[in-house]
Amino acid sequence: MKSPRRLYFKKGEDVPNSYLPVLIFRNIVPRSKPRKAQVFRRAFKKSGWVGIWIDTIYDYTHFHSNAHEVLGIAEGRVTLRLGGEAGRSVRLEAGDMLVLPAGVGHRRVSDDQRLKVVGAYPRGQARFDMKRTGRVVPKPPLPETDPFEGENGPLRKIWVRH
Repeated sequence: MKSPRRLYFKKGEDVPNSYLPVLIFRNIVPRSKPRKAQVFRRAFKKSGWVGIWIDTIYDYTHFHSNAHEVLGIAEGRVTLRLGGEAGRSVRLEAGDMLVLPAGVGHRRVSDDQRLKVVGAYPRGQARFDMKRTGRVVPKPPLPETDPFEGENGPLRKIWVRH
């Protein structure tokens, strides 16, 4: 598996963000592969990630203070604003995957009509909250597995407690 892109965000005026990097996995499910939603669902479930859902991403800045989150882009394209209003925009398309540490602000800026996202949370974090503002950097337990590759995936090597 190719190494993910890492994005770091300092504490924002509107969201706490995290010392852990956001991880972007490009083309983790090949563009030519059909039924990407099923591929993401199976991988997340097999890796022990829970609370799996299929929908879109909210169009307002929010973060979870008690849960990390994975977003698999199953169909379409989307531009997200990460790190709060002073953060940065990232464009994702079908087959890409994003892993957000707790506290990192995110919102959908634009998308095409076909957008379908599969989301999930590490075991024990499915009862997540949703906050619109805050300053305290959350520190829920680190995931026991990578959401796509399980115990041997890159997340466990990249995300470590400081």
